[in-house]
Amino acid sequence: MLPYAAYLRVYEPVTAFPEPARTLWAAYADSRRRPRRIHALGAEHLQAKRRLAGPVPVPERESGDAYIRRWRDTVYVCPWETRLRSWLAFARFREETSVRLAGSYVPPEVARGAEESFDRWKRSGRSLRPHILDSTWHVPLAWFVPFAAPERCLMLGDRPKGAPAYGRGALGEHGGPGPATASATRTLIYVTSMREARSRVDAALPIVRENLDAGSGLAAGRVETVGRWLAGFHPGALVELDYGGLVHLLDDRALRADESVAEVGVALAAMARGEGELAVAMYKRLLARWRLVRALESAN
Repeated sequence: MLPYAAYLRVYEPVTAFPEPARTLWAAYADSRRRPRRIHALGAEHLQAKRRLAGPVPVPERESGDAYIRRWRDTVYVCPWETRLRSWLAFARFREETSVRLAGSYVPPEVARGAEESFDRWKRSGRSLRPHILDSTWHVPLAWFVPFAAPERCLMLGDRPKGAPAYGRGALGEHGGPGPATASATRTLIYVTSMREARSRVDAALPIVRENLDAGSGLAAGRVETVGRWLAGFHPGALVELDYGGLVHLLDDRALRADESVAEVGVALAAMARGEGELAVAMYKRLLARWRLVRALESAN
């Protein structure tokens, strides 16, 4: 079973990576040994579980794996960056957890080692911006802003080869508009270009600044955070929202009915036109849907 988490990913053109990474990723994309799209998330999760048995909060070396997409004769790469993401997650864990409780999960000497290695990484001047963001038990509302309804691709369960998916416009691993998964598996994904993603975030910011307070799931600060993250990548990149393991919390009917991206779009457009009642209705609908999902975290 995959973790109940959603993912926001950026795939950069392989030509955007400096050498020798460019050559290494190009060879990796053509390798038969790399995890394919249907298996990649499971393989990533399995590695994480093995570290927890240690416990090893941060791997000794950076991952050499990535998610791969091909579109219009271009190879796009989204590195796992497991070590960087583990450092960032462990830093959040230490900030949010008391010293005594944290020590019961990770021995103090192991925690110090992880912090010292992260400090060395930061002093090296290398990027602290991962290609993948994750969110457990829900999709943050601000993550829906970069996408549009036609970019939705829903596939329910195991489907026969060639069976149609719900939604259209997503970009598959092997190119062209179509299902955003390399196999018929239970998936809900949106994919868009970086140009479109940035444009939609820029258009949303003045609307949410004027209409929503800081405590809102679509508050300007949260949308700005997504925008700053996107700004750090190649302008020709692709952006993907993957419901990941959250699809296993929802039945087929709920997934078919989930039009969160479309609802965010309607809410923003209604705010811009001054149609408060419609905006509130859409916003309440979003909150109600994701409140039910998040409540499962504390269910027994």
